Amino acid sequence: MAQHTSITHQRLRAAGSWEDRFAVAEAALAPRLEAGRSVDPEVAFAWRRMLASEGRVRVETLAKEVGWSRKCLWSRFGSQMGLTPKRAAQLIRFDHAAHRLAAGHSPAVVAIEAGYVDQSHRDVMTFAGVTPAAVAVAPFLAVDDLAWAASKHAANR
Repeated sequence: MAQHTSITHQRLRAAGSWEDRFAVAEAALAPRLEAGRSVDPEVAFAWRRMLASEGRVRVETLAKEVGWSRKCLWSRFGSQMGLTPKRAAQLIRFDHAAHRLAAGHSPAVVAIEAGYVDQSHRDVMTFAGVTPAAVAVAPFLAVDDLAWAASKHAANR
């Protein structure tokens, strides 16, 4: 498993475009899908709620909505989705804020709408490796709508 992960990581780094990166990720994940691993309906619900709320939902709230303890949701979500529910929500919130910045919206307005107070610079640096001002003009954001397209559609069902 570790060797497979290392090879996938190398292929992702070598990929020249987002389309190539998604192809590498799909090729790496397809065997797991074919092996019959499924996602609990509660985990899928939590993911859809995160997308619908643009990452602005508390893990405790999600746990109550699915009828699980916070610890159970944290564990199941992490094992099935590959990241914790908190990190997933942070990433979704960042993605929406970054796209609004790239579309020319005011950084102050975007920060308020995304629920950022003190941690916005920290999240932007964590996920993008640049400042919020640099995200506003980053060309790579224009092509990454593919990352959530299917998920947004699924969340609206």
